[in-house]
Amino acid sequence: MFASKTRSILKTLSWRIVGTLDTMFLGWIITGDPTVGLKIGALELVTKFVLYYLHERIWLKNKYGIKK
Repeated sequence: MFASKTRSILKTLSWRIVGTLDTMFLGWIITGDPTVGLKIGALELVTKFVLYYLHERIWLKNKYGIKK
């Protein structure tokens, strides 16, 4: 099984869009201020993009649960 780095990046981007929109919406609902939601979402977008990519690459090196 092989998954390219490009695939990991595309998965990261698509998931981050969904996750960030959710975070922005929740930040807005909780604070009542859409600007706060945007700020939280912007910061979260950057940090979780990097964390997810690293997480994905580590799991690809781990063969736990993979059968040939």
